Amino acid sequence: MAVKQFKSESKRLLDLMIHSIYTHKEIFLRELISNASDAIDKLYFQSLTDPNVGKTREDFQIRLTVDKAERQITLSDNGVGMTKDELEQNLGVIARSGTLDFRRENAEKLDDLNVIGQFGVGFYSAFMVAAEVSVSSRAYGADEAWRWHSRGAEGYMIEPCEKAEVGTDIVLTVKKDEPDEHYDEFLETRRLAELVRKYSDYIRYPIRMDLEHSRLKEGSESEYETVVETETVNSMVPLWRRNRSEVTEEEYHQFYRDKFYDFTPPLRVIHAANEGLATYHALLFIPKQAPYNYYTKEFEKGLALYSSGVMIMEKCADLLPDHFSFVRGLVDSQDLSLNISREMLQHDRQLKVIAAGLEKRIKNELLKMLREERETYDAFFESFGLQLKAGAYTGFGENRELLQELLLFYSAAQKKRITLAEYVESMKEEQEVIYYAAGAGVAALDRMPQTELVRERGFDILYLTDDVDEFVLRVFGTFADKKFQSVSASGLDLTTEEEKKQAEEQTRTHAEMLRFMKDALDGKVADVTLSGRLKSHPACLTSRGEVSIEMEKVLNAMPTPDKVAAQKVLELNAAHPLFAALDRLHGADSDKLKTVTEILYNQARLVEGLPVEDPAAHAEAVCALLAEGL
Repeated sequence: MAVKQFKSESKRLLDLMIHSIYTHKEIFLRELISNASDAIDKLYFQSLTDPNVGKTREDFQIRLTVDKAERQITLSDNGVGMTKDELEQNLGVIARSGTLDFRRENAEKLDDLNVIGQFGVGFYSAFMVAAEVSVSSRAYGADEAWRWHSRGAEGYMIEPCEKAEVGTDIVLTVKKDEPDEHYDEFLETRRLAELVRKYSDYIRYPIRMDLEHSRLKEGSESEYETVVETETVNSMVPLWRRNRSEVTEEEYHQFYRDKFYDFTPPLRVIHAANEGLATYHALLFIPKQAPYNYYTKEFEKGLALYSSGVMIMEKCADLLPDHFSFVRGLVDSQDLSLNISREMLQHDRQLKVIAAGLEKRIKNELLKMLREERETYDAFFESFGLQLKAGAYTGFGENRELLQELLLFYSAAQKKRITLAEYVESMKEEQEVIYYAAGAGVAALDRMPQTELVRERGFDILYLTDDVDEFVLRVFGTFADKKFQSVSASGLDLTTEEEKKQAEEQTRTHAEMLRFMKDALDGKVADVTLSGRLKSHPACLTSRGEVSIEMEKVLNAMPTPDKVAAQKVLELNAAHPLFAALDRLHGADSDKLKTVTEILYNQARLVEGLPVEDPAAHAEAVCALLAEGL
């Protein structure tokens, strides 16, 4: 029989199919199974009104067999089959989809069917792994069967064949291995079963294979035998398409373990179904702990994306915002516009609608956890709070409204993490701002000199212990109309009018000494002043302007040549005994006053967690003073 040529520029298109459209060769099995599922759907659809079909839903199946000796894979279905003309139309013209035509003709009746094919090219992905493809098909209602056979772009033949049952058998003769191409893996039944579970686990009809198992021989305690058993390798009914009330907690946890290899049960399961602007099902999990690589560049966020139960993408990053990148799970939708290979999405409005809906759903679930199960939320925040804070800061606070309710900061007064709303609720009536202190940890902040007066006044302080914390509050600016105020920044005013007058008088009295000390530090500080915030400590460093001391540390720790410097102020406690000693030195021993000034400055830097410029010189100066006093 003469070889027929493909139509419609099909040689070029077939070459694209094999070399360009699909990223992974393994996709061929997904495409062929999807086509088989569509064929069964069509016959099942007809059986609803035609009793002559003689099959119930339970009778339909897809079968995979492997003949390693002949290097053949056979995929069989008992679906609607194809006539000679349909073989010619559907397989002789690349990019013509019989399924798409079927959808158009029966659009109003397909509520219960999720036929998949729409581009008419998936079948030809078989040529990525096959040197020859043979399709034997007998259409429902036909008395004869036909075989379509092709070796690729050179063309195809159609001839009569023998086939007793309605349906289609596709036989792939697998290519031989080449130096840079490996095809033998597709002749391993275990590998094919793995691909079925990966891409087609939720095809609604059973996909059956003969699989080998090793077991003890009957009556033997050490001798094993190999047996072959027919197994259904796909689970068929997606968990996410069942009613939540029908799914047990253990089923959710088992699914989570199997899919994401996390043996710690998730903190929350979000089982969602949505209809409207976008129709989709989602099954999301909030983990209890972060993966080992979560805060590294190697971590890849995203949800698995399914279209009518067929996996399209293993990780679709566009479905999750960065601040919720810890969420694991999947989305199944019929509404998305897929590209021709069905391996990626065309970025359209539907995708954005789904992503926005998921973001809102995740936030609501986290808020519910925060309000109803605080200990559970605390455990979650321990693992993923840093990601929420980074999300609140990114984009100059564009996600502030979404995330600010979810953030926790350590309360100095309550000795635990609290929300910003909880801080405001506990504020004293006369308190006008939200006080915070930024540093390396709770223990260090408890001893921070700048917190003394705030504590004495009975005001709570938020301890900012993560690098991003102060940046978050700075970009927020306010919360509940209350400004954020660093205990280490200029502008902290907790003194009475009488204390202010006394401070002004002391400043005038000691103005010359303060100027001398500022000059002695030779540009290291913007000023030396008397402090209104110190109680027991002799001195501390504060800052003016937009960059705080803590922000300076964080920014300068980054691998960048451009360094920043906070505008520092050395504040002195006039009530401390050391201040009287400084006053005595002024005018009596300028060299020693300069030395003590540098020691005080370096000591204040150490308290702030800043390095001393010349540690050896600092140590020598301290030792010299100690020697004089001993």
